[in-house]
Amino acid sequence: MEHLITILNGPNLNLLGQRQPEIYGYDTLDDVAKTCAGIADSLGLRSELLQSNHEGALIDMIQNARETSAGIIINPAALTHTSVALLDALHTFEGPVLEVHISNVHKRESFRHFSYVSLRADGVIAGFGVQGYAFAMQRMGVLLE
Repeated sequence: MEHLITILNGPNLNLLGQRQPEIYGYDTLDDVAKTCAGIADSLGLRSELLQSNHEGALIDMIQNARETSAGIIINPAALTHTSVALLDALHTFEGPVLEVHISNVHKRESFRHFSYVSLRADGVIAGFGVQGYAFAMQRMGVLLE
C-alpha cells in the first residue's frame, strides 16, 4: 500500500503566485501540488496538499494525519514563528516531519529567524523557492524506505 504524504500550508499561501512574487515567485499552490504528486508517484507514494489561513484548521489537519499519513511536509508560513499549538500538534505525529520555507527566512527580518516547528521537524528546507517542496518530497521518500 502506498504511503500518503500530507503537505500542509499555512496562512496566505493560498495567494502563492500572486502575493509578493519577488519573494515567493510566480508558481501557485496548484503548481506545487502537481510537482509533489509527480514526485510522490515516482517514489511509490501519494500526496495531498492542504492549506488553511486558520491555526485551528491546521491543527485539525495534523491530528487527522496521525491516522492517514506516513509523513508531513509543512510550510507553516507566519505561524512558524508564533505557534506553540502547531508544535504541540506536530509532537503527536509519529512519522517524519519536514519543514519547508520558500524564502530564506534567515536573510529576512530577525523575528523570522526562530521557528517553533523546527523543534519537531526532522529537517528544514529554506530559500529554494517552491523547489523546496520537491526536495522535501524526495527526502520523504528516503526517510520512508
